[in-house]
Amino acid sequence: MPAEVALVAIGANLPREDGAGPHETCRWAVGRLGAIPGLRVVAVSSWWESAPIPPDPRSPPYVNGVARLEGEATPEGLLAALHAIEDEAGRARPFPNAPRVLDLDLIDLGGRVLAGPAPILPHPRAAERAFVLRPLAEVAPGWVHPVLGRPVEALIAALPPQEIGRLAGE
Repeated sequence: MPAEVALVAIGANLPREDGAGPHETCRWAVGRLGAIPGLRVVAVSSWWESAPIPPDPRSPPYVNGVARLEGEATPEGLLAALHAIEDEAGRARPFPNAPRVLDLDLIDLGGRVLAGPAPILPHPRAAERAFVLRPLAEVAPGWVHPVLGRPVEALIAALPPQEIGRLAGE
């Protein structure tokens, strides 16, 4: 049986308790993703900076990227592993769309379509967000949204304007 591909969006916009900034936290998270049993990180996108969605003038910009993992995982097991990494980083969930130390979203797992309860696959808002699609296109060019049937490049072309740019040196 061939290895499955998992696409995980990585984002952060607050420092961790140890003072590590969002960019450092995102890189740290990639290392933790590589420690998930049965999976290996095979590609990591550039790092991007984006404005919060929905807009929040009190919230700092996010650092975002996408990791491509290959191996064997169940959707529920992988989601639990992602939540454990977020918890290890010190993520709090005070209210929806709150600024965060770390956000790991399971975007796709082998093209599965799951309505929930959790995880919902593909991620329900991935096709609307440049901060997911632009880095995803780097690690999975030609990826086709399992529900919409559209390639990532077409999804990017259809996005409304969003504040996003590649971080310097990426």
